[in-house]
Amino acid sequence: MENINLKKIGIINAGAWGTAVAKVLGGLGHDVEIWDFMKDVVEEINTKHSNSRYLLGVSLTGNIRASEDLQQVVSGKDFLIIATPSLYILDIVKKIVPVSDIMEGKPTIGILTKGFIQGQNGPALITKAMEDYLPGFYKDNLVYISGPSHAEEVARGKLTGLISASRNGMNSIRFRELLSGSNLMVYSSFDIIGVQTCGAMKNVIAVAYGILDALMEISENFGDNTESMLLAAGLNEIQLLGKALGSEYPETFTSLAGVGDLDVTCRSKYGRNRKFGREVVNDRKLDEFSDIDDLITNINRIGYLPEGVVATRFVKQLIKQHKLKLPIAESVYRILNKEEQPLEAVQEMVKNLNMQSSSKK
Repeated sequence: MENINLKKIGIINAGAWGTAVAKVLGGLGHDVEIWDFMKDVVEEINTKHSNSRYLLGVSLTGNIRASEDLQQVVSGKDFLIIATPSLYILDIVKKIVPVSDIMEGKPTIGILTKGFIQGQNGPALITKAMEDYLPGFYKDNLVYISGPSHAEEVARGKLTGLISASRNGMNSIRFRELLSGSNLMVYSSFDIIGVQTCGAMKNVIAVAYGILDALMEISENFGDNTESMLLAAGLNEIQLLGKALGSEYPETFTSLAGVGDLDVTCRSKYGRNRKFGREVVNDRKLDEFSDIDDLITNINRIGYLPEGVVATRFVKQLIKQHKLKLPIAESVYRILNKEEQPLEAVQEMVKNLNMQSSSKK
């Protein structure tokens, strides 16, 4: 007898995180189809049931298939999960809007992407920018999924906690029930603003953490105590920005979405943003770029995508817009924009860390 609880799921982008979530859902028995533009990735998923480009050594179940046809992947699905990097997410949204199922609001949409993007009126949270393009059915109904969740560990069955956030409580619960399994523990939240802010801003702090981590090897001024101070001040900056953007749930920032995701992004060996911060110091990674705009335009040269670089430029704009004092984010911007050398910028930054919990301007 057919299991009526099994769903048809489309996942957009077969990167590490999209593929890891596909593996979880496929393992639960759901019918999963992944879209990607890279022919070799699609062919490998379909023929070898693996994605060695992004998740080497991970086997995928036979009920996971891939396609280069975006309309096919979006159509006929109960759930649609978007895992496209923030730089390209609006291009994807514009392409799926004409699909009849999207026009009719049929699939429940969840977003895995972390970062800010350029909205119609400046820097915007991802769900807000998407709502400006999607049909009205989706306003206040999108679900944002975040938490301390490196794809490499999720794909290998390591116990992981996630937050499913939406203004629509039922949609939040739908994704919670869909994703919950033997290795995923999912919790619901109404704070879609705060959870998104945590997901984007923690990458900026992780770049700073990587820079500091590398500087510890060449300067006697910094140590484990300094890194812990940076984490505490970083969490405070995340909360200050979240409040400014409209979050009304302080508990978000001490949850999996806040302190949990910040900790794993800064400390884990899998953290791309920490890795990039270290390479800024150890490998002089910025030498070939003129400023942060040139870095973002040519970010493919890095060989991987540190989302914190893109987020830093948007956070700089938000700092000015909301008249905030966020020394860590501002220092990362100055370093990436080549206004200051890492050592001098970090030395100045640690003297001005904001430990105040008030959001007064």
